[in-house]
Amino acid sequence: MATDSSKFRTEANVFETDFAGITVRGKAHSLSAWFVVALRLMMGYAFLHAGWTKIAAAEPFDATGYLTHVTAASPLSDLFHAMGQTGWFVEFVNLAVPWGEFLVGMALLVGAATRLAAFFGAFMMLLFYFGNWEVQHGLVNGDFAYMLVFLAVAALGAGRLLGLDALIEKYDAGGEALVERYPRLRYVLG
Repeated sequence: MATDSSKFRTEANVFETDFAGITVRGKAHSLSAWFVVALRLMMGYAFLHAGWTKIAAAEPFDATGYLTHVTAASPLSDLFHAMGQTGWFVEFVNLAVPWGEFLVGMALLVGAATRLAAFFGAFMMLLFYFGNWEVQHGLVNGDFAYMLVFLAVAALGAGRLLGLDALIEKYDAGGEALVERYPRLRYVLG
């Protein structure tokens, strides 16, 4: 979707978007920035801790049981079972889950490559959502809520608030800011 820079507001704490012909405009409270930082730090700590406990555990992390015992009610149960019965994929998951959690957590805590980290955090939570499928109390559970928190952290540019992304974006790259020279970095940083 093309963006017309003349539409951007310079008013403080205002956000606006147009999608499918619908415009949504809102004004955030001045304390909102602190809540965005809190969300980023909370998810960073949660993932760092989850990853570290798997990495440092006495027994190596093994996702085989998780993958092969996903409830048949899950829309992705056949996929999970196939993954759990594919040796090379289980080895990949055994490495990707603990280290992915740890690295996502670390990136969020320091606010570096925040959008990229939040995207992978949301992707992992989406997979956990289908793997932990229980809908007795509706389709929204903790995994789904965490996925939305990750997406909010990414959308709100949480790494720019008391994070390294603010410094990385301004880094001098040949006389201009890094994100001005390489605009696609905005999809990774922020």
